[in-house]
Amino acid sequence: MMTFQELFIVLVSNDMLKKSDAIILLEGDGFFRIDKALELYLQKWASFIVISGGIQNLDKGSFPAAQLYEALVKKNVNDSDIIIEDMSLNTREQAENIIKLSQENGWKRIIIVASHYHQYRAFLTFLKVVLDKKIDLEIINAAVSDLAWFENLKWGVRFELLKEEFEKIKKYKKVGHVATFQEAINYFKWKELQI
Repeated sequence: MMTFQELFIVLVSNDMLKKSDAIILLEGDGFFRIDKALELYLQKWASFIVISGGIQNLDKGSFPAAQLYEALVKKNVNDSDIIIEDMSLNTREQAENIIKLSQENGWKRIIIVASHYHQYRAFLTFLKVVLDKKIDLEIINAAVSDLAWFENLKWGVRFELLKEEFEKIKKYKKVGHVATFQEAINYFKWKELQI
């Protein structure tokens, strides 16, 4: 029998894309997430790309939002279609700031773009904020899945980072910063019923 964690991984890894209000590009993992956000934008899954994150630590793969912005503009994204949220210093703050931005703009559905190893915790963090605020916001997962797992990057090996992410999920669950796997599964059921 599969555990809730295993079922959760399958659901997040195979989420269904839907036309959305914004693509949320979570900074981190260098520039490796840009092409996925660009692909979704060019395929018109959403009209805006929000660059989220204010950490600037090149050794950890966190590049300034301004550099991500420039990279997107060079790839023909209209500058008026890019929103920068650079106040967040961690995933929890990204979730809080993006959910607030969603409410201010009347967004009903967002697509989160993160690297495959980070997508699980990012989603659980965003979902926790949505559940706590009791709002009907659909969160779609679009992880960058074509990244090497065992490449030794300056900021680590993604396979090892994946293990760290699941340890962080356990840690943050204890302090109420992430949704549970069961809550996520229930949310997927609800989300699938939305038009």
